[in-house]
Amino acid sequence: MAIHYHLYDLPDTVAFNGSVAIDTETMGLSLQRDRLCVIQLSAGDGEAHLVHFPTPDYAAPRLRALLAENGLVKLFHFARFDLAMIQKHFGVICQTVYCTKVASKLSRTNCDRHGLRDLCRELLGVDLSKQQQTSDWGAPRLSEEQRTYAASDVLHLHTLKERLDHLLDREGRRPLAEACFSFLPIRAALDLAGWSEEDIFSH
Repeated sequence: MAIHYHLYDLPDTVAFNGSVAIDTETMGLSLQRDRLCVIQLSAGDGEAHLVHFPTPDYAAPRLRALLAENGLVKLFHFARFDLAMIQKHFGVICQTVYCTKVASKLSRTNCDRHGLRDLCRELLGVDLSKQQQTSDWGAPRLSEEQRTYAASDVLHLHTLKERLDHLLDREGRRPLAEACFSFLPIRAALDLAGWSEEDIFSH
């Protein structure tokens, strides 16, 4: 595993083709209160790129261009939160999205464990550590433990997608999953606009 650490933007030597796994680390889970601190990315090749924002300077032209690229599939786990954070701080609405959590909930109805750690353990035989989940991501520098943790959240998403696609096809739910993925940017926008708890489709 190789972890590349960058401040405020990706270097111009980094490029992704076809798909990219993405995750975010924030100061907390409130879309209104908490800021984005790290975006981590991986091509599924055993390497991770961490873009750290120790201060809220989100100009990041190369990262913005990548996030806005419609032809690039963006893989997330619980995309709803990450997409909202990206919309809020970068003003970018990501298109062509895939969410492993949604895919798991639609295909693995035999269980109620759909967290990233659960999926990696049950589908890949990989045990992820979550010890750094609530550490200070807004610190001036990230510790080695934080970097390793952040990288682990994107390194396995490509392989998980392959396994989950197989299950979605087996259960005949791929079209339904793809429709849900297409709606996720709108779901994130609703969260940001104040409809995070209310079910607008209810009577």
